[in-house]
Amino acid sequence: MALTPQDIHNKVFSRGFRGYDEDEVNEFLEQVMRDYEAVIEERDRLKKELESREEQVTHFNSIESTLQQSIVIAQEAADDVRRNATQEGKLIVKEAEKNADRIINDALAQSRKITLEIDDLKKQSKVFRNRFRLLIEAQLELLDAEDWDALMHYDIEANLAEMAEREEREDE
Repeated sequence: MALTPQDIHNKVFSRGFRGYDEDEVNEFLEQVMRDYEAVIEERDRLKKELESREEQVTHFNSIESTLQQSIVIAQEAADDVRRNATQEGKLIVKEAEKNADRIINDALAQSRKITLEIDDLKKQSKVFRNRFRLLIEAQLELLDAEDWDALMHYDIEANLAEMAEREEREDE
């Protein structure tokens, strides 16, 4: 079982002839106890910080999953549009073969309509693509934010010194 700061504080050594200097041993134990308390506090703080980071990772994984689902849906929609356009084209060709001149004129009209629809779909696809790119870039900007760099360069010792200085000012 690990020692607690209180165990260190309450430790009593047996006395012997020409034993250790009691004041020196007590002073050393006090220093060990203070250092041990600081280590325990730092460990607890780091555990909390780790939990917070794990929550953030979970959140970002959720965002990633949502983005992946959006991509799959967009790909399925594009496949459906392609499949539908192909099927319409085949129907138009069959009609044209059966009904010669009349169908050719109808096919030309239909072809113009499809061209406009395809142009419209291309425009919609381009808008969707741009919006999706902006969404992904926004997410990448979140990942590239300076907050991440600040976390990587977080100075624990400076923070502890600053907290100790504040406590001293409050005690005065």
